[in-house]
Amino acid sequence: MITSRAFAGRRYAVLGLARSGLATSEALIASGAGVTAWDDREEARDEAMALGADIGDPLTIDLTGFAGVVVSPGVPLNRHPIAAHAREAHVPVIGDVELFAEARGELPSHKLVGITGTNGKSTVTALVTHMLESAGIPALMGGNIGLPILARDPLPEGGVYVLELSSYQIDLSHSLACDIAVLTNITPDHLDRYDGFEGYAASKARLFSLQHRDQVAIVATDDGPSKAIASHINHRLYRVSAKDIDPADQARWPALQGPHNAQNAVCAIAVCRVLGLNDDEIERGLATYKSLPHRMEWIGEARGASWYNDSKATNAASAAPALAAFPPAPDQRLHWIAGGQAKGDGLAACRPWFGHVKRAYLIGEAMEGFAEEIGDALPVDRAGTLEQAVADAAAAVQPGDVVLLSPACASFDQYKDYEERGDRFRALVKALGA
Repeated sequence: MITSRAFAGRRYAVLGLARSGLATSEALIASGAGVTAWDDREEARDEAMALGADIGDPLTIDLTGFAGVVVSPGVPLNRHPIAAHAREAHVPVIGDVELFAEARGELPSHKLVGITGTNGKSTVTALVTHMLESAGIPALMGGNIGLPILARDPLPEGGVYVLELSSYQIDLSHSLACDIAVLTNITPDHLDRYDGFEGYAASKARLFSLQHRDQVAIVATDDGPSKAIASHINHRLYRVSAKDIDPADQARWPALQGPHNAQNAVCAIAVCRVLGLNDDEIERGLATYKSLPHRMEWIGEARGASWYNDSKATNAASAAPALAAFPPAPDQRLHWIAGGQAKGDGLAACRPWFGHVKRAYLIGEAMEGFAEEIGDALPVDRAGTLEQAVADAAAAVQPGDVVLLSPACASFDQYKDYEERGDRFRALVKALGA
């Protein structure tokens, strides 16, 4: 785990004892800090006690003299009473990423990359980590993805920590100065936690204000709010855009198809160039990257077609970029599996890309509604189930075609969650053989 003498002799309150809360408690105690921990679940409190924590609810105890209250990013600071209680005691409310930032001074010499944005940050984080590792550079992925950062072993000298950062994690950080900070894009999200869209955008922008003047900012300026943030950055800034990616280059990267992945790739390329990777190392990393599960995940070839699992696309706005990724070449080649439990937003966001689709295979509760909405815009197969949709698509594909599960729906009518749906799709495709 990551520990620091900076925590020794201090006392921290830890509110919430899920995976990151327990990891934080263990790291603090191992560093010589005192921890008062709390969770509504008795079994979680028992686990914290076994680590050596005292048990007490930070909302009811006197916080005077505490070095910080560590909360999960899921705690809504704009309406949770812990914020006011800590403020009255002049105690900062922080997250485990802030503790990592405070511990950095004792770690072997390293670089820190922080990646934020409404969409794409998980992919950019995973892609940068893969590109570094494939170039022989020790790298560790954490933050909003993977294992809690304090539960990981420190990297050797010359390593790179690559953190996916939600706006909540940035809100809970005060000394997080990233050597390279990245913004992928901003669209309205999490507005229940902020004073409108401006408050949400300001939270993202704050990642750059925490940097020092010799550190690097990378901003994808494909949307207006991101472009506005870039215009206020006064230190080393690289503006990038999805338009910077040559489609002929992108065609060589099977797991990075579509305009959204062009943006993800250009952000990752910029990071790796700053970190010193050469063109061959960058190209090798892009070409060998395997998608995160259920996010435009390239499963492989079967029946002469390429099969993609985009089960995480649970609404039309998420499915639309996947449809955009496969234009006719020269004729339609895309077989689209869609449907499930509709969220009420219909297929309007997908409609501009209907011209890319050779045939739609509809499943689940949304089958009839989607069929009616599609009308005669493209051929429709009322498959009903994922099993039938895969069988029908496998019978229809021709060499060079693409089969895409991008449901534009939740999964709960037929599956526990989108992961189970995607896992089932993957297994069905693997069973087809080549």
